[in-house]
Amino acid sequence: MSELIKNRYDFVYLFDVKDGNPNGDPDAGNMPRVDPDTNHGLVTDVCLKRKIRNFVTLVKGEVPGFDIYVKEKAILTLQQTRAYKALELDPGKGAKKAGNIESAKKWMCENFFDIRTFGAVMSLKEANCGQVRGPVQFSFGRSVDRITPAEHSITRMAVATEKEAESQSGDNRTMGRKFTVPYGLYVAHGFISAPLGKQTGFTEEDLELLWKSLEQMFEHDRSAARGLMSAQKLIVFKHDSELGNAPAGKLFSRINVERKDQSLPPRSYEDYEVTIDLKDLPEGIEVIERI
Repeated sequence: MSELIKNRYDFVYLFDVKDGNPNGDPDAGNMPRVDPDTNHGLVTDVCLKRKIRNFVTLVKGEVPGFDIYVKEKAILTLQQTRAYKALELDPGKGAKKAGNIESAKKWMCENFFDIRTFGAVMSLKEANCGQVRGPVQFSFGRSVDRITPAEHSITRMAVATEKEAESQSGDNRTMGRKFTVPYGLYVAHGFISAPLGKQTGFTEEDLELLWKSLEQMFEHDRSAARGLMSAQKLIVFKHDSELGNAPAGKLFSRINVERKDQSLPPRSYEDYEVTIDLKDLPEGIEVIERI
């Protein structure tokens, strides 16, 4: 069995999009998310976690201990009932006893990768499994420069039903709209807590799977709507202690991302220069470039 993690980690994740929509906003007609004051692009932490969950499912499949709690069309009460059945407890009356809830919570952490990684609120009325604070957390991804979403007209040459075809008098073309970002380089920050990892059972094997997910998840998440998305940099600050040796903000400030030519709009990762200040690192900090 893999050991529990013993170190705190803070990391910076750089990814980009070209001619695609990295994270549509349903409240704005699925336009790319933006900060309304600065027009910098945004990608939510939930979006990034979804891709990690999908990658873990792809890699691990039905391997015990790596199931996914929050997945498409999942009924969470049924997911939690599995814990009570496995422990031979009543998911109704038994879910009101503190000891049963703790046992069910432990079972859920052991069997679901995303619960012991990101945490979950499982305090439902039936099959109550309590709440779990996950050791791994993300910030929103934010673009280095302002983005200018482009809107495109698209045409579908077929219709869905005969009734729709009749209403269009034989012209089966249907017009639609599509939004893309010509190019955007996004930066997200992540945090991994060893003390919380001990509570959920987050292991060194889980940590390696997380790194692999960040490195490869875009390669298995292709879509015409998302254009070309790529992981460009994963810079990890490893602390030699559980509680950490330096504030995350101070470590993140050592990474500088700057556009090489300010007179031209960015159109590729090569238009940027990423540097890491390694001088006078705080004692007990190791910098690891995974990408």
